[in-house]
Amino acid sequence: MYFKFTFCPIILLLWASLSFAQNVNVVIHGAASIAKTDDNFVCVTLDWWPAEKCDYNQCPWGKVGILNLDLRYGALINAIKAFNPLRIKVGGSLQDNVVYKVGEVSSCPNFMKREDGLFGFSQGCLSMERWDQLNRFFNHTGVKLTFGLNALFGRNESQTEKGLWIGDWQPQNTRDFMQYTISKGYKVDSYEFGNQLSGSGMGAKVDAKQYGKDVIVLKNLVKELYAHPETQPKVLGPGGFYEEKWFNTFLEVSGQGIVDGLTHHIYNLGPGDDPNMMNKILDPSYLNQVSQTYKGVSDVVNKFRPQLGAWVSESGGALNGGSKDVSRTFADGFWYLDQMGMASTYDQKVFCRQALIGGNYGLLNATTFVPNPDYYGALLWHRLMGSTVLAVTKESDPNLRVYAHCAKKKPGVSLIFINLSKDRSFNITLSNAKPGDAGKPNYEFVGKQNREEYHLRALTGDIKDDIVSLNDVPMVQTDSEDIPAMDPKLVDASTPISIAAQSIAYVTIRDFEAPACV
Repeated sequence: MYFKFTFCPIILLLWASLSFAQNVNVVIHGAASIAKTDDNFVCVTLDWWPAEKCDYNQCPWGKVGILNLDLRYGALINAIKAFNPLRIKVGGSLQDNVVYKVGEVSSCPNFMKREDGLFGFSQGCLSMERWDQLNRFFNHTGVKLTFGLNALFGRNESQTEKGLWIGDWQPQNTRDFMQYTISKGYKVDSYEFGNQLSGSGMGAKVDAKQYGKDVIVLKNLVKELYAHPETQPKVLGPGGFYEEKWFNTFLEVSGQGIVDGLTHHIYNLGPGDDPNMMNKILDPSYLNQVSQTYKGVSDVVNKFRPQLGAWVSESGGALNGGSKDVSRTFADGFWYLDQMGMASTYDQKVFCRQALIGGNYGLLNATTFVPNPDYYGALLWHRLMGSTVLAVTKESDPNLRVYAHCAKKKPGVSLIFINLSKDRSFNITLSNAKPGDAGKPNYEFVGKQNREEYHLRALTGDIKDDIVSLNDVPMVQTDSEDIPAMDPKLVDASTPISIAAQSIAYVTIRDFEAPACV
């Protein structure tokens, strides 16, 4: 009897602590939007890295770099087609070390390990045969393409300042490449000029004034070769880490109307071998720190007003291929989807994940091409979250992250809830902010139509799992390598929205009246 009375209360206490739910009211400010994203906000990259690229005593790229990727895999084709369309940026660290075998360029070397080379590799080459293959693939899968250009062509490394490349950019090889691309009828949505050459650079850097002069040359080249404005690719830059003085200087030199989109990179989780990676991802205060970068870029955009606004043109979370223990797991979605939510509130138009495939941070497994958990989170965002961003407010545990957009398919709103807490769930009610009068109470929202809910969890309950479940159904490709059905759970609108501990949920509410979404 003694053991019964002491053991049972302990079990009950453990059960109560594990199942503790906090009631939260989330207020949606639907009268006006706070930002707008591109319709194809979700973007992924394809990188140049060869199989010999290694970091932290591992070589996770295999044969999935741009020059080696087998484009015939059904799993790869179907993963891209599911987005209909998917924006892809071809680029990466070695893009400023790539020549195009066209025109006067006759030799086409492969990337080779070289100690004194850019990022430890010799110059590489894109043959027009491979470019043809890539474009047939892009056309077949419906890709919206951004191509990263070599912005170091014709320059030399300074003898007095390590990493600084000097001299004017030489555009002839790019001219020949564009002329070939046009002659074949290949569609390029935008060209990005260089990779991580801004500020202190990564491997190489270019002075801001010099970059500003050279991007004018590129813009004039694009305008010359692409005669029709409606088919003229946009010019993006600088595709590097944000440094306020450098960004302002290059835009002052280039002037308005030259750079169509201001691009920058985000790797706010630091080195991929950081043993504290999981703690960073689950720490809301740490995740919030990068908002200062988004604000800084947004301020520059407001000052110079490039047509396409700001893009995050590369973000893998962790540097140097990502984290082998975290990047491909369910836990990475806490960082990734929160970043997309935060970026959208700061009017970032596009968010490019490094990478579609390759390294540890690929959305697809580099060996099997099987989607990792973040793939499904990205696909749901693309299908559910519209381009109009709404403000939300709440008073609760900071471990609950909430972002709201107009639904991609009208009517209604779509929200994403991210619960970082290990032992706390949330029961959520919604209110509609009363427009124009902060002193009056908000309207409590009582829906009449069933909600559409998509709950993502680690299949085993361990957030280090690399298989995700959607509404308790494991997400695995079909026998024909298709993406599985991703149907919502219809939930009675009179009940609170329940967000389990360490889970992610998308919720679409069709009868929520938000004037900004009409």
